[in-house]
Parts: sequence; C-alpha cells; structure tokens
Amino acid sequence: KGGEKIQLLESDVNPPKAYNLKLEVIFEDEYLAVINKPAGITVSGNQFRTIQNALIGNLKLSNEADALRWVKPVHRLDSPTSGLLIVAKTAKTLVKLGQMFEQKLIQKKYQAIVIGETPETGSIDFLVEGLASKTDYVTLKTINSLKNEQLSLVELAPKTGRTHQIRIHLSQLGFPIMGDKLYGKEGEVLAGKGLFLTAVELQFLHPITNKDLIIKNAAPHKFDSLIEREQRRWEKYNS
Repeated sequence: KGGEKIQLLESDVNPPKAYNLKLEVIFEDEYLAVINKPAGITVSGNQFRTIQNALIGNLKLSNEADALRWVKPVHRLDSPTSGLLIVAKTAKTLVKLGQMFEQKLIQKKYQAIVIGETPETGSIDFLVEGLASKTDYVTLKTINSLKNEQLSLVELAPKTGRTHQIRIHLSQLGFPIMGDKLYGKEGEVLAGKGLFLTAVELQFLHPITNKDLIIKNAAPHKFDSLIEREQRRWEKYNS
C-alpha cells in the first residue's frame, strides 16, 4: 500500500565450505569484483565444485555496512564457457546489478571459434525456446582447415540473455562452435580441449560510484593454439 517498512533479516548461516581453486581477479573494489571463470566449472549449484564456493578464498569481504556474508555471482556462464564473471560484495550492489541485467544495461562481448567461413558482420535473431533473441557478430579472422575446410574467429555481442543463446544461434546459422557437445557437429569435439567460447569484455556503469567500467580479458591460449596449429597443417599439406 505504501509506507510499509520491509526489513530483511539475514539468517545466521555459515558460509559454504571453500573450494580450493585459484581464480584470476580482473577487477575488485569494496562493492564488486570481476573474475576470469575457467572453463568446465559451474558458477553455482548444489555441488561442491563451483565458482561460488571458490570465490571465498579469492576475494576480500567488503567493509561496507551492507556487506554480504559471502560474495555472490550476479549472473551465469555455462559450465564449458570461460571468461568474465561479475560478483557482488554488498547487498545494494547485488540488487542494483540484478536490475541492470534485467534492463540490459550491461553490455557483454564473447569470442568463439566456429566451423565454417562466417560473413564479415551480421545479426542472428532466431527464436530461442520460443522467445525473441538477438546476437550481433563480427568476424575477426577466417583460416583454412584440413579437417573443417574453414574455421572462423568471431566476436559476439548478445542483445538478449537466453540460455545457451550464442551456442544455439551459431549452430542454427550453420556455424557451430568448435567443441560444442550439445549443438555442434558430431565428431568435431577436440579431446580435452572443451568449448571454444569465452566472455572477453564487459561494459557497464558501476552501480555505486557510477563510474564507466570497461573490463577486457584475452581469450584463452587454446584459441591461438588451435588457429596456429590448423594454419601450419594446411600450409604443410599444400606446400
């Protein structure tokens, strides 16, 4: 009705048991942090081996009055996807960042290696689970490949946040991501190499200081290794 006072009483629960995993911290202040999530680990869930549990030993607790008892990821990345992940350290930050994601005020960029020769630029707007979805992309590089004919390195900017959106969109367009067991081509998964999809850039206004943040991270070494190896094999075969 208006005028009511809503008070949240945090239950006296011990923080989860810390998962001993060294994480690369890209940015950190009293309110939030951005870490480089390794591939192959879920962000949160009932299991012990999660980023949520690993954060405990990698980030400092905030000194602010509304500091969270333990820091919390604000969004998700698929288990096989690596890259930039935002973590809240205070209650106000957690709420504000959640609202910013809902209002699409946080811009994200990804890089992927896909099978095929992608156009220079484009937008993908196939429905995902019946919902409107859009992903813009730019091709950074295309190389010849003995096994796949061509491989392309693409940069992607999702405008909506559907589950597995980028993976589904690229697969439906005919350029599945290398290593994608769910939406890729059978037999095109490189043993032990995982999914070639990574979050490389975040741009947003800091929810507390209003400072414009642009946080970037290079793609994992395996991206360059795959491209260099495929180029060498092609050149050697055609020399």
